[in-house]
Amino acid sequence: MPEQLALDIPDAETGTQSPQEVDLAESVLKAAGGDPLVAIRSLLADADFPRDQLCTASCIMSSGMARGWKPRYERLL
Repeated sequence: MPEQLALDIPDAETGTQSPQEVDLAESVLKAAGGDPLVAIRSLLADADFPRDQLCTASCIMSSGMARGWKPRYERLL
């Protein structure tokens, strides 16, 4: 199982300056040691976790609790 992705994003600056914009794509590549395949595999593994949790929750949650709402497991474009 791949290691969980941990991004090194600096805390917001204090003072009068606005915080520096963080490029998440660069942060993901940096966390993966610069290897794009490792970065993609890590992001896919991280995306599978909430999808699995959503599936589990929908199996144990009554339909009345969510007033008939059903979760979607894939994003609609």
